[in-house]
Amino acid sequence: MPYSDCLSDLLCGEDSSDIFSGDSRGCSSDLESHDFVEESSIASFIEDERNFVPGFDYLSRFQSQSLDASAREESVAWILKVQAYYGFQPLTAYLSVNYLDRFLYSRRLQRTDGWPLQLLSVACLSLAAKMEEPLVPSLLDLQVEGAKYIFEPRTIRRMELLVLTVLDWRLRSITPFSFTGFFACKLDPTGAYIGFLISRATEIILSNIKEASFLEYWPSSIAAAAILCAANDIPNLSLVNPEHAESWCDGLSKDKITSCYRLMQDLALLDNSRRKSTKVLLPQLRVTIRARMRSSGSDSSSSSSSSSYNKRRKLNNCLWVDDDKGNSE
Repeated sequence: MPYSDCLSDLLCGEDSSDIFSGDSRGCSSDLESHDFVEESSIASFIEDERNFVPGFDYLSRFQSQSLDASAREESVAWILKVQAYYGFQPLTAYLSVNYLDRFLYSRRLQRTDGWPLQLLSVACLSLAAKMEEPLVPSLLDLQVEGAKYIFEPRTIRRMELLVLTVLDWRLRSITPFSFTGFFACKLDPTGAYIGFLISRATEIILSNIKEASFLEYWPSSIAAAAILCAANDIPNLSLVNPEHAESWCDGLSKDKITSCYRLMQDLALLDNSRRKSTKVLLPQLRVTIRARMRSSGSDSSSSSSSSSYNKRRKLNNCLWVDDDKGNSE
């Protein structure tokens, strides 16, 4: 049996002749490849994207607290840390979270926090890395960046199989990154800022992925809103009306895009205000500490020594927990 025929059995819904012909335009991540994306393809993505997101009532489960939003946020934050640690593609991180959300919608864990969710996070990240990354760390090496629990590879593999079963083996999901290149071309027909728009939109998408509020929106709306937010950093494009994004392709929702865009803007303003308040408070904190140090100068040396010892003990305990999280639980 020819070598190509053997491998064709492992290809999931792909034309094996394309794989062995060397023509990789369809899966290229180069910016130039976005010029070849036809509007009919984007329209089909918009039509099919509903099959790769959790159900419409998924967000309400977090709002009613039947699912723990803070536990999800912590899991997504860990996935992003590992993605940065290994230099994974943004798509890998997004797919990991997509698998996690689709699983949680279809299958209820015994506990929505603690080790079951950590195991699910590791399994989803492992599957996404196998889908997108040329080099994938071992299952043990994947459990870095503050993982609270360390699982044996066989345990993770069983969880991977469960995730695959629940997701019906549909891992090639439609994500916002399926649209960003096309939308960037629509917003900037000259092509002068396409690279920046895609890069900035990618940052915006990943920075907001922890927020459960974005579960209300489908990938196309998130992509369009992110491109619009990215355009605000370019003077020539900052005056684009978000409502006009509906004309970029059939099937887009003006209301959803506008609502998602405003949510991104609000969260960006909130994040900026937090950073400014932190910068203002830090000098005041230093002054307060210095004042307390001067006022405590008259205290006995034994009291000062005891206080210093307690501070060192608390710091050492904190470092010990961080360094031994995998074995302390």
